[in-house]
Amino acid sequence: MLRNSRRRYNPHMSPEASPTPHRPSLQRLFLTGLLTLLPIWLTWVVIKFVFVLLSGISSPLVVPLSERIAASFPHYLGWVRVEWMQDVFALLATLLVILLVGALSRRVIGQRLLRWFGAVIRRIPLASVIYDSAKKLLDILQTQPGSTQRVVLIDFPHRDMKSVGLVTRVIREHGTNRELAAVYVPTTPNPTSGYLEIVPVELLTPTDWTVDQAMSFIISGGAVAPESVPFTRAGER
Repeated sequence: MLRNSRRRYNPHMSPEASPTPHRPSLQRLFLTGLLTLLPIWLTWVVIKFVFVLLSGISSPLVVPLSERIAASFPHYLGWVRVEWMQDVFALLATLLVILLVGALSRRVIGQRLLRWFGAVIRRIPLASVIYDSAKKLLDILQTQPGSTQRVVLIDFPHRDMKSVGLVTRVIREHGTNRELAAVYVPTTPNPTSGYLEIVPVELLTPTDWTVDQAMSFIISGGAVAPESVPFTRAGER
């Protein structure tokens, strides 16, 4: 007769003889907790930065106004003096101004005001350079750069490695008339800082990514990425 190879339960078996579940080490628990909290922390840092930036724009006007309102109605509106409430009011005021500017920019009177404001800014030496550069960059990112794709890969920092870059402009080389691309290479996870590279157009590796997809790829450190990427240029092996 064949014996049953399965171990049968013995009620008289001592607890020491029963198998114990494997417990994760402290290092593994720490890494798991860290990887769980990192996306939450990064989201909080970005939201806090935007919140402080937007609320700081209107704080010089909102804070004195809220102090006057609280002083006029101390029994009913004394809570207006709370610092975090003032920050919320400043943020809402800034968002309201942004929405109003967006609505006005679609109308003739708003476009005239923007042109007048731009003319005033251009009379200030340093401010004119910053204003014109930022405005041109935003206009460029909304249009296709001509003979190249917007999102490309370049050989950076060397040939066997690629970096995601945004083509901001296509220029010509003096003497040879060869096409050169001005490529902005954002850094991870903060895409507002990066490198500016001048790369021959034939050395660019084009992609079908949108700017939003490229930003998601950069900010997430590559975690948010498509299934495939054109690493090698056409005709190169």
